[in-house]
Amino acid sequence: MAPTSTPQTPFGRVLTAMVTPFTADGALDLDGAQRLATHLVDAGNDGLIINGTTGESPTTSDAEKSDLVRAVLEAVGDRAHIVAGVGTNDTHHSIELARAAEKAGAHGLLTVTPYYNKPPQEGLYRHFSAIADATELPVMLYDIPGRSGVPISTETLVRLAEHPRIVANKDAKGDLGRASWAIARSGLAWYSGDDMLNLPLLSVGAVGFVSVVGHVVTPELRAMLDAYVSGDVQKATEI
Repeated sequence: MAPTSTPQTPFGRVLTAMVTPFTADGALDLDGAQRLATHLVDAGNDGLIINGTTGESPTTSDAEKSDLVRAVLEAVGDRAHIVAGVGTNDTHHSIELARAAEKAGAHGLLTVTPYYNKPPQEGLYRHFSAIADATELPVMLYDIPGRSGVPISTETLVRLAEHPRIVANKDAKGDLGRASWAIARSGLAWYSGDDMLNLPLLSVGAVGFVSVVGHVVTPELRAMLDAYVSGDVQKATEI
């Protein structure tokens, strides 16, 4: 059972992209992952990104990815949104990962822009649409052109938002002007994917963060968000 969500905040507001613990011999440390996930949820995270780039997804096997999702779900249950990273530069493989994540019990999917291939915008549209068609889970897009080599254009974001299961975007593009335009026209729930831009993106309509520093400062992130939402911008800025 997935945690409570709203159309405005389909994955909550404060999420951390969780690192993946390993043992000294390079095996997954599933006990460590469960302890970390429990700590992060206890600290105030509404959701966790599992198997994202921060979780070293390019170097873990498909089976390890599913094992990690199951282990984290066993630890935190429906106390937090468990969003599984499934994006690759291979549409077929991404679909396989999406279906495996759904079978493992994930509450949602994070799918990054295909990297290295540099597809045109129509290719991006078809890639993301095919992944969203493959399961019943809500999808968060991940726009990070600095790593993938190609941005998702604002026009493509608006098109993708018409898909009933594409509900959010993780923005690590760093372009506040384009973010403001896309937020207003797409209706996607917008999450900052760059901790340096958490507060600036709130100012143009973002609903929350997918953080890395949340591993150590989740209470401060929550306090900053709460201050901003309550109208105390000065306090949010100070935090």
